[in-house]
Amino acid sequence: MLPLYQKRAAEFSARATALQARYEKLGWVRLLSFLALVAVIILVWRETPWWSGMLTTGLGIFAFARLVRWHGRIQADAQHQQQLARLNTAEAQGQNNDFSAFSVGTDFVDPQHPYSYDMDLFGPYSLFQMVNRGSTSIGQARLASWLQDPSTNDVILERQAAGRDLAQQLEWQHHLRAYGAALEEEDGQIDRLYDWLKEPFVVEENTLRKVALWVAPLLFIVSMALWVTVWPWYQALLLLIPAGLWLRNSLEEIQKMHTLTGRAADTLRRYGQLISHIETAQFEAPKLKSLQAVFTEGDVSASQAIHKLAYRVSQLDVRYNAFVFLLEFSIVWDLQQAYRMDKWKLRHRDRLPQWFEALAELEALVSFGNLTMNQPEWIFPTLQEERQLHAEALGHPLLPNDKRVTNDISMPTAGHMHLLTGSNMAGKSTWLRTVGINIVLALAGAPVCARVFRLPQLQVYTSMRTQDALHESTSSFYAELKRLKFIIEAVEDPSKTAGRPVFFLLDEILKGTNSRDRHTGSKALIRQLIASKGAGIIATHDLELGELEAEANNQIENWAIEVDIKDGQLFFDYKLKRGVSQSFNATLLMQQMGIKV
Repeated sequence: MLPLYQKRAAEFSARATALQARYEKLGWVRLLSFLALVAVIILVWRETPWWSGMLTTGLGIFAFARLVRWHGRIQADAQHQQQLARLNTAEAQGQNNDFSAFSVGTDFVDPQHPYSYDMDLFGPYSLFQMVNRGSTSIGQARLASWLQDPSTNDVILERQAAGRDLAQQLEWQHHLRAYGAALEEEDGQIDRLYDWLKEPFVVEENTLRKVALWVAPLLFIVSMALWVTVWPWYQALLLLIPAGLWLRNSLEEIQKMHTLTGRAADTLRRYGQLISHIETAQFEAPKLKSLQAVFTEGDVSASQAIHKLAYRVSQLDVRYNAFVFLLEFSIVWDLQQAYRMDKWKLRHRDRLPQWFEALAELEALVSFGNLTMNQPEWIFPTLQEERQLHAEALGHPLLPNDKRVTNDISMPTAGHMHLLTGSNMAGKSTWLRTVGINIVLALAGAPVCARVFRLPQLQVYTSMRTQDALHESTSSFYAELKRLKFIIEAVEDPSKTAGRPVFFLLDEILKGTNSRDRHTGSKALIRQLIASKGAGIIATHDLELGELEAEANNQIENWAIEVDIKDGQLFFDYKLKRGVSQSFNATLLMQQMGIKV
């Protein structure tokens, strides 16, 4: 895949350079055309009848406007090709595990979430940064929600089919993302548009204001006619007072409308462009077809309606122009634009949220399609009713292919536990995250880093990074106890997980207390989780906990990741082995750091 993206980046960059050069050359043609047009119009007006001058002026302006639009399209195409070059360069870097060009999703970080904080779902070098290819805020938020909340089997199967379909449509995907790459969206902009939809109409349901739309321009025409003919200017201006009163009466409502919609025109244009590209796509997956139908049903397409709303918003933005008072007193500009905004809202207010919902879903699915395309060796997991987790060649998705070590796992997901021991740096925490992240991907509808992966519905809970909280006067040990209580309650009360069994991943539990209390407390916790039919993996340095396997009636399995020491050097293979760890490396590590042991 790496040469493919590099080749595409070079091709798109070359096209962008050629188009930009063409745009700059035609800039001179545009300038000369304008000067020639001015000269011709002057000559025609001087040498021919007035009707000939009018005709020449009209046709000349029309022709020049077409030239300007054509010239602008060349520049837009050059910018689009450059965006395609950038995203292919970013994908090539991503294949080399450099995801710095993609959004990190920091806004979605939540230390209180059942697993996202411990699993590195969000933030720099996170799963979200690796997977996300959404351009809009709503698309990124939808992907984040899928990674944070397991989906039902039917929904997962729909997303898997959509991911397979999109993986075959590289060109379509990249053009969609290139259109979105130019999007500059303000925080909360879409939420403010939703708030505007809920606001009362400004003009549509007010008869007096609807009358003003016609009466105010008429009064202005009469006023100007009287000024020119018989009245002094100060008397003529009296006829403009009603327009001022109408504007004053509606000022607060129009200001609120503008606050909720202002500066959204460019965002809406980009959204419309994305949706227009979706409307013309050829999909096979039923989920993609149903989402596409949301945009095309009815008497007007979603992209056309959104482009029209963008235009209406841009016209309302004109109210901040320094000369807008002329429009206000002549045609009550604010009321005219508010009325058109009302008419749009009356027709489409129920559909706009549906369009944005469908766009968010489709962008999140594009992320899964891109992941499927970039990782052809990954597989879509099999969902099953049997309470059994089984994976072969399971690897950490964020590790490079040449450094990734895979392992197998097979265990019941009710009343069963793997107790994982091993030396420092052996890879215990990485294995916990390997299992957890792949479960998260599987239950979101994405492919997983494995050769075989079968699982039932699960809800992951983790305790791996508990920290003290000074603002709560909470020590790290007490914070861990609160976290463990959170997990125990979820294990014992299925209503907290929508009926999904909990699969817990615990790393070095009760590490904040003395060894005797830690051992006693750990044994009690393990027994309680087993009795409550909990399942999961616990990583620990406490080798004596391995004794629990003998008393657990096959409900506890001991697994270890060993470290070899040869000639004073550490050798890690990161492979799981049955039993309790027999290797120790802490003394050697301390000696290497200068501690005289």
